Amino acid sequence: MTVLENENHEPSTVSVIGLGQLGTRLAQAFLGAGHVTTVWNRSAAKADALVAQGAVRADTVEAALAASPLVVVCLPDYATVEDLLGPVADGLRGRVLVNLTSGTPQDAAAMADRAAAHGAGYLDGAAMSGTRLVGRPEALFVFSGSRDAFGTQQEVLASLGNAVYLGTSPTLAPVYDTALFGLVWGALAGFYHSVALVGAADVDPTAFAAVAQGHMPFVTSLMVEHARQIEDGGFPDDDGTVEVHRAAMEHLVHTSRAQGIGTDVPDLFQSLLKRAVAGGHGQSGIASVAATIAKGEQNV
Repeated sequence: MTVLENENHEPSTVSVIGLGQLGTRLAQAFLGAGHVTTVWNRSAAKADALVAQGAVRADTVEAALAASPLVVVCLPDYATVEDLLGPVADGLRGRVLVNLTSGTPQDAAAMADRAAAHGAGYLDGAAMSGTRLVGRPEALFVFSGSRDAFGTQQEVLASLGNAVYLGTSPTLAPVYDTALFGLVWGALAGFYHSVALVGAADVDPTAFAAVAQGHMPFVTSLMVEHARQIEDGGFPDDDGTVEVHRAAMEHLVHTSRAQGIGTDVPDLFQSLLKRAVAGGHGQSGIASVAATIAKGEQNV
């Protein structure tokens, strides 16, 4: 058996380079979708379990590149990608390189240029749902870069989950990656504070989470509506004015202190609302806080 074929002599559909926790789940998702999958890792033993599941082992990076028209890389950083692929980059010609390594927009742009110089279609990407959901429809993967590359490989990439194409600039995927990471942590920070607050009243975290989950569709509907307001530049007060929310936030801060829990999270919210008031948005709708953040104004 060669690295180009499995024991049934089927061409390999995709090669996965880098078999850490995420890379392994990527390979498993491709295999689960019925794609012949070649794998390579610097520590060869990491491929053993995947080979037992039907993957084809590549003995070298060059062999992994040669095996498939689609090469998916998942490594610790862009410098590692360059160190690994740079010496064998001619093997990328005519292939699609998908880089699911986390980095900056500048990293993505530079990698796209190098891939193009070697005749490869390039997609930068990000796995936005961690590792647990990989292979399920609700797992979000974002991609940006060559439209043709995404078009030719969209069906295979959909094996990973909800494969969303953002646009032709390779920098969009890392921008979305960091922005969505911030969104998740903003939501989780609010949740952690809420759990601490209701916990002070002897409420079980799972009981609170069940109620919070039912509330989230309303929250996401606000995101959609407020995005429209931000785009239009007008901030109606249908969901309350900044001043009304600032006063309500004072109650949250006071209640938190009275219950003996930290106020780091509501203090941040209060600071943002105060800045919006100082910027003349006291009677505007709360989406105007986004305009305050975008201006980079300092704390008041």
